[in-house]
Amino acid sequence: MKILIVTQYYFPESFKSNDLSFELQKRGHEVTVLTGLPNYPEGKMYDGYGVFKNRKQEINGVKVIRSLLLLRGKGGGIRLFLNYFSFAFFASIKAFFLNFGNKYDAVIVHEPSPITQFYPALLLKKLQNAPVYFWVMDLWPESLEIAGGVKNKFILNFFKKMVITFYKNSEKILITSKGFKNSIVEKGDFENKLEYFPNWAEDSISEGDQNFPVPDLPVGFKVMFAGNVGKAQDMESIMNSALALKDHSEIKFIIVGDGRKMPFVQDFIEKNNLQKTVFTVGRFPVEAMASFFAKADVMLVSLKDDKIFNLTVPAKVQAYMSASKPIVAMLNGEGAEIIEEAKCGLAAPAGDSNKLAETILKMASLPKEELLQMGENSRNFFQANYQLSTCIDNLERILNLKSHK
Repeated sequence: MKILIVTQYYFPESFKSNDLSFELQKRGHEVTVLTGLPNYPEGKMYDGYGVFKNRKQEINGVKVIRSLLLLRGKGGGIRLFLNYFSFAFFASIKAFFLNFGNKYDAVIVHEPSPITQFYPALLLKKLQNAPVYFWVMDLWPESLEIAGGVKNKFILNFFKKMVITFYKNSEKILITSKGFKNSIVEKGDFENKLEYFPNWAEDSISEGDQNFPVPDLPVGFKVMFAGNVGKAQDMESIMNSALALKDHSEIKFIIVGDGRKMPFVQDFIEKNNLQKTVFTVGRFPVEAMASFFAKADVMLVSLKDDKIFNLTVPAKVQAYMSASKPIVAMLNGEGAEIIEEAKCGLAAPAGDSNKLAETILKMASLPKEELLQMGENSRNFFQANYQLSTCIDNLERILNLKSHK
């Protein structure tokens, strides 16, 4: 098939769009990616890229076309708005010219926020009636209201109408969480378009080199958090749990990653003298994760107690599972249900720092054999549900449905 993937985020940024494109190309499909200039998450242009540099590339056989956009910068509200809409505008211009001489069998929109990434695909839908497959990883306008703090009814209604238009123009709506169903169905008659298409873990984590050089970690029961250190992850509650466990010096919190809440985390450590039990090691490439995970006793995942997050399964759940690790969680909804179903860890309610502390203590007291069994359960559940090959097999089935009608 001739496939176009539309996404604001792509290699060298670390997103699922990378695996998606490379795996489809490897399977013999002709894949083109329409994306932006790489600047996530720091808001600065990556080295080697620019307005006149590497706007067209070929990466692992995938054709990459980069549209202009306004960089995210430090990510304030207006700046993000301009970043989102500038990509939608300039990528739509690129899509207009791609229409000449390119008839696509499928257009896949990879949508972590923002929803506006759909616009270039919508244009191709109108120009050549290309079937558009909308991979929804973030619900709008709910995400805008709950995670973004936008309360203006005019703005929320504007985006709700936009979302409905996108759903109407989608051949299929691929959802990473079954919890997304109600939000989508209440906006229209879209139930027959829904396909469950969960996240997977990168091969570099599930099959990675555990000898990748990483810093020495402290001796003790290591509770490791890996990934974005952001608002959604409720770092305040994690830090309060660490404070509650301060006198249990054998429990060590290891934070691998970076993000907007990292200054808060570092200030909290300093103000509460947690230097002996909480350690931040910074951001590392995904290739280092297998090595980090191997050194952890349990992996920590958390999300704030918000309606939108209760519908979400964080991608790190699959990553942790792929590495055969027990999971300690502080979240609600589908994420907690999956951990319970897989029997691969224990979950505390979202936002409950005291319960998280109790849960960590409980896991630290478990026999090693029981933790190893949880890790084995993690891996088994991952292999049955979240392997890249399994997920792309499913995607090929979905993409072929139209041609088989």
